[in-house]
Amino acid sequence: MNHLKILFFALLATFSAGLAIAQGAQVAFGGLQHDTTLPVEMSADQLRIDQSDGTALFTGNVLIGQGDMRLSAAKVRVEYAAKNNDSTGRVSRLFASGGVTLLSGAEAAEAQQAEYSIDSGVIVMTGNVILTQGRNALSSDKMTINLNTGVAAMGGRVKSILRTGEN
Repeated sequence: MNHLKILFFALLATFSAGLAIAQGAQVAFGGLQHDTTLPVEMSADQLRIDQSDGTALFTGNVLIGQGDMRLSAAKVRVEYAAKNNDSTGRVSRLFASGGVTLLSGAEAAEAQQAEYSIDSGVIVMTGNVILTQGRNALSSDKMTINLNTGVAAMGGRVKSILRTGEN
């Protein structure tokens, strides 16, 4: 009888966890918190600067680095914070599209688009999001990463593959 109780509670816990994952999930991202005050380095095949709206458009093999974090995409639009009413201030937001990949530590996330608000330290990835952590993988419609806390929240339809053994 005790075996049946244990089996029942194990199945109930598994079912409850499955419901939580289907509706949304929170996971640790990057192992450590990220320093959003570090310089942002960018490289690309082409660059177009628009002085009138204070933006820059990087296209072709775009690679962005900040500390140990890397983001790559086909296209990234950069918004600069206004400094004394001119557009030569610091980078405030990045809008990436076209095969976006984010690497932080041993984790990687892929999506169709990403928006990085540097001041708040928040990255929002949307469109077929896939997060891999070692041998485990999660997918969803949207993932919001808070780099200050190292926590990512996944929303929309969330699916997971959790490897428990050696296979």
